[in-house]
Amino acid sequence: MMRLCDSFGRPLLNLRISVTQRCNYRCTYCHREGEIEQAHDIEMTVKEIVQIAKTAIDLGVMRIKLTGGEPLMRNDLCQIVAGIADISGLNDLSLTTNGVLLSDIAKELRVAGLGRVNISLASLNPETYTKLTTGNLDNALAGVEAAVKAGFNPVKLNMVILKGVNEQDISDMIIYAEKMHVILQLIELDPVNVSHTYYKRYHHNLGEQEEMLRQKATSIKQRGFMHNRLIYQLPNTTVEVVHPIENTDFCMHCTRLRVTSDGKLKTCLMKNDKLTDILTPIRQGISDKELQQLFKQANQLREPYNKEVKPK
Repeated sequence: MMRLCDSFGRPLLNLRISVTQRCNYRCTYCHREGEIEQAHDIEMTVKEIVQIAKTAIDLGVMRIKLTGGEPLMRNDLCQIVAGIADISGLNDLSLTTNGVLLSDIAKELRVAGLGRVNISLASLNPETYTKLTTGNLDNALAGVEAAVKAGFNPVKLNMVILKGVNEQDISDMIIYAEKMHVILQLIELDPVNVSHTYYKRYHHNLGEQEEMLRQKATSIKQRGFMHNRLIYQLPNTTVEVVHPIENTDFCMHCTRLRVTSDGKLKTCLMKNDKLTDILTPIRQGISDKELQQLFKQANQLREPYNKEVKPK
């Protein structure tokens, strides 16, 4: 199988496809996959999304994640999942969601071929949760339960930590992860699509929490192709810690390319200056070979946001 590497020697293994910018939440910390403008009026069709996914897989991409916005806002999400899951060569198909609509469709998505889900869950305190998301915690917890029952493996909880807001809720979240047999991801706030003032006020370094995890862990592993992030295996659950751009390992081991909701290849969460429009050419009847070439060109534009080494 063909395998693309950028000029820094980083393989292209993951594709994140934003299927919509619509969302039923208004989370204050949401980075919207780095999209500056919310293109609610332009969305790719099922056929277009599947074509893009197949092109990426033919070029060696092994894992695809469907993102947004809130992907479950699309009524045809099961069709998207089924179309991508049927592509030969795909190793992993996952979804990131706030979970509040998941209880009604989890089983259907699993049957369609979705393998795993990441559910955003900022707090188990109802007031804190509503303050951060404008949503209802009970609906999100119902989504978590439905995901577990549907057999997604793994189910991961994404907890973005905000200073003075929810860092005190981490212990309860670990206990909840143990109870539900899911993985917890503690995520530092990204300075993407939030103001400098907001970032400075709410960014919380997870060093103290990592020290606590080190003391409790029965083993510690490292995900080499996922930004060298550390995985802490506790006696009854697993916790991953995600340090974004402050950590040069995050950039130097990035294997991602992104597709924006309006059909552009985006090389980096932090950058919007090297977008490659693929939706317009697709709608103009571009050939598979020509679409592959656009992917190859976009891949060569990938570079670490924080660089420690020179291109190879």
